[in-house]
Amino acid sequence: MSTVRFAALQETLNRSTIKVVENEKRSVLFGKNVFNKYAMQQYLTRAAYESVMNAIEKGTKIDRKIADQVAVSMKDWAISKGATHYTHWFQPLTGATAEKHDAFFESINGSLAMEKFDGEQLVQQEPDASSFPNGGIRNTFEARGFTAWDPTSPAFIYETTLCIPTIFVAYTGEALDNKTPLLRALQAVDTHATAICKYFDKNASKVYATLGWEQEYFLIDDALALSRPDILLTGRTLLGHSSAKGQQLDDHYFGSIPARAMNFMQDLEQECMLLGIPLKTRHNEVAPNQFELAPIYEEANLAVDHNSLLMDVMQKVSRRHRFKVLFHEKPFAGINGSGKHNNWSLSTDDGVNLLSPGKTPMKNLQFLTFFINTIKAVYEYEELLRASVASESNDQRLGSNEAPPSIISVFIGSQLSEVLDELENVTKGKLSPQEKTDLKLNIIGKIPEILLDNTDKNRTSPFAFTGNKFEFRAVGSWTNCAKPMTVLNTIVAKQLKEFKKEVDELIDAKNLKKDEAIFNVLREYIKESKKIRFEGDGYSESWEKEAKKRGLSNNKTTPEALKVKISKKAIALFEEMEVMNKVELEARFEIDIEEYTKRVQIESRVLGDIARNHIIPTAIIYQNTLLENTKNLKEIFGEEYKNIAKEQIELIMIISNHITEINALSVKMIDERRKANKHLALKSAEMYCNNVKPFFEQIRYHCDKLETMVDDNLWPLTKYRELLFTR
Repeated sequence: MSTVRFAALQETLNRSTIKVVENEKRSVLFGKNVFNKYAMQQYLTRAAYESVMNAIEKGTKIDRKIADQVAVSMKDWAISKGATHYTHWFQPLTGATAEKHDAFFESINGSLAMEKFDGEQLVQQEPDASSFPNGGIRNTFEARGFTAWDPTSPAFIYETTLCIPTIFVAYTGEALDNKTPLLRALQAVDTHATAICKYFDKNASKVYATLGWEQEYFLIDDALALSRPDILLTGRTLLGHSSAKGQQLDDHYFGSIPARAMNFMQDLEQECMLLGIPLKTRHNEVAPNQFELAPIYEEANLAVDHNSLLMDVMQKVSRRHRFKVLFHEKPFAGINGSGKHNNWSLSTDDGVNLLSPGKTPMKNLQFLTFFINTIKAVYEYEELLRASVASESNDQRLGSNEAPPSIISVFIGSQLSEVLDELENVTKGKLSPQEKTDLKLNIIGKIPEILLDNTDKNRTSPFAFTGNKFEFRAVGSWTNCAKPMTVLNTIVAKQLKEFKKEVDELIDAKNLKKDEAIFNVLREYIKESKKIRFEGDGYSESWEKEAKKRGLSNNKTTPEALKVKISKKAIALFEEMEVMNKVELEARFEIDIEEYTKRVQIESRVLGDIARNHIIPTAIIYQNTLLENTKNLKEIFGEEYKNIAKEQIELIMIISNHITEINALSVKMIDERRKANKHLALKSAEMYCNNVKPFFEQIRYHCDKLETMVDDNLWPLTKYRELLFTR
């Protein structure tokens, strides 16, 4: 075993496990470090509290004087909790979070000091942040960027800093973050969903999207992880022969959580409770050292913030427990990767889930209206949904045995399929009394209030209905939830807008009653969107052929998938719904394409470095040992050594072949990289995808073969069996 590997393993074996002491109930801890409604009631004046609540619930602006009051109260609350600094916490287009800390401290005449925080510092900051990706929205010499307070997501304290969730925009007003378009999309879906709700309840006043994410991740001992340059620099293993034992026995899945991992989870959960992140579920996932956690569902904007915050907190807590947490979608070959299923629904302000059937035909008609419109939206914009989860790392996961394929389809189960099939045959135009009765009692009325157990899950479906919500399963574990949620809420808002227009036209022009108009439009939608519905095996070759016949896209790579973001159809959609303009969409396309190129470029450089500077020299050292052994056998046995050392000679030749192939392939890969670097944006990304990436598996093949031959004491990289099975 190499010195590096031995030191890493020894460090792992010697370390003690951190014990977590839980002194308080989770319910008591929950939200202690959040400036939530309870804290605001304690610290704000009545006028200030009502102003903030109106901003949250109705979108009204907060007066500057009120903002000063809120800022002072927020500062007093934060200082009482031990905070010394504040930051505008935002989500730039890197996919991560960003923060710049400023102290409450301010000097007075150079001899005195005070803690200060006012409305101006709360509402708006100018962090500059010129080095963040902007896709050409702003030049370096015109780099002013502003953060603005988002009162719908409460401020919180992490460690000693008051964190204020904000949006991040350019001086010219374009969004430079993931949060701003999400807020616009949520506003759009609220507006148009509420308009539809008024068909069923004239008093309906607000609809909000809910989100429940399921975060999968790997925990790897940090000493072992740090011994792997590929994990350190790319978040995944670029090389490594599969362990003899992987996940084939299914013994890790839902098994007893290892003690060290459990201690990490308990510590993490305490941190999350204090931050108001309502974690509910934890368990072992399928692959060794893979785990999952999930919260109680929340309003989508807050849920997105909480997931981004969670990933930050997980990285910090994991270091305390001497773990490295991996969010890469495919950190290890041959075993399951990690996703982040996004469970989405729509709810009214009085708590009614619009994607859950009710006790009456009217409630079920409301359910079917939102249910069918969502399916129609996915059908119309399936390529955009695929683009929303496109990334270099997620490409490696989609279509594997733990993830859906890149073909977007909708699974609804046999029971609802039968309902839609019956509705499809509803008479067009005015309904007779008998037809109305049949519809309400025999079709609409027979939908059970709870569908959760009336259909099985389809794990191969990217977009599955699971009883009272849709589960977008194609989202990757590294992905910022704001991306898919912005697209999903925008396309649903657009579809609901079109639905209302068509229903109202039938009511006015055809003199149809409301229910008849709704049935007529839904009937057509069922027919039009039928191609997107699929109940079978998404992994099968037959489905790929069938999907092509249906005209569904199958964009398997990120460069291929991202093109739709700047299509005329996409630009028209986002501009009409006032979510993003053409400049913002083109900027995001440029950023995503450039990120793809850079990630492949980094992986290529790391792979070339490890292969030529670690693997080949190690193989040569072992080969020299074999040569020395063969030479000694010849000295002892003369020409007879050829028979005695036959295996050694053959092994020397095999190793030589692998060394030659690794070097030759690495040179070719570098040459293709240089060619790709001469081009810009999409062309460069396509060349990295089609001409550079194919070398990864070829080089890996030869390196992994050498791992099975070279003396374990010499091998420089920590092996899969050590990374995945060390507790």
